[in-house]
Amino acid sequence: MVFDFIVHVDESDFEYEVLQYSTQVPVVVDFWAAWCVPCRVLGPRLEDLARKGEGSFRLAKVNVDENARLTRQYKVRNIPAVKAFVDGRLVSEFSGVLEEDQLRDFVRRLAPEPEELIYEKGESLLILGDFAGAEEAFREFLSMRPRHPKALLGLVRALLFQGEGREAQILLKNFPASSSYTAAQLLIPVAKAFSEMDVDTVEDLEPLEAAFRNGIRLAKRGNILAAMDGFLDILRKEKHFRGDQVKDIFVGLLALIGDSHPEARQYRNDLSAALF
Repeated sequence: MVFDFIVHVDESDFEYEVLQYSTQVPVVVDFWAAWCVPCRVLGPRLEDLARKGEGSFRLAKVNVDENARLTRQYKVRNIPAVKAFVDGRLVSEFSGVLEEDQLRDFVRRLAPEPEELIYEKGESLLILGDFAGAEEAFREFLSMRPRHPKALLGLVRALLFQGEGREAQILLKNFPASSSYTAAQLLIPVAKAFSEMDVDTVEDLEPLEAAFRNGIRLAKRGNILAAMDGFLDILRKEKHFRGDQVKDIFVGLLALIGDSHPEARQYRNDLSAALF
């Protein structure tokens, strides 16, 4: 049975079946020929992915011997050649035979699985400043993909942006070895300070200690940049105040706001100036 998401197209219906259809779901075009031995390997793999995807993307098969104009138009020089279309545009391509895991990655980038969309929602909400919404999205994702490193890191960041240090500290203590591990470790001093520091008592304290606790209080309330300004003032006066704790918390807050934050580079430069 040929499903609607596996179709054979030619020059007469390519515009509709591929370009127009790709405004609804991604369309992967397989340029093949009956005499092509590698095509006999790649074709069934693509068809299997399309069936399992159940409409997450469409596979359109083009016989190059019968569609010379399309072959020239899309610069097909070797087959099998695979070209992916989204919103009527060519967005990705490869030629030859990919291993099955590489092929799955190629398709997944075009048509994320539903849970991947939930993860992307969490990341987007972090950027937009909806930290409670981001927390909810990451928790939903982690209910399906437990211990996913990037989602765990996203949840930790969402918690810290809301001043919730205790759970963040537990998550960081048990963080899995991964490419996100180093970034996660930078947040430990922030989580530890949020969960363990008494920030409500500042009377009868030395000025720098009072300023330090006030910085933690500001950060817990979401005033991250104001807290960082306060920590910089402390470091300019005494760079080793509380050992390296102030520096480590400052670096953690830098990691929390992320390199994409418009002030991140300036704060990094200010930290270097204060320490050296």
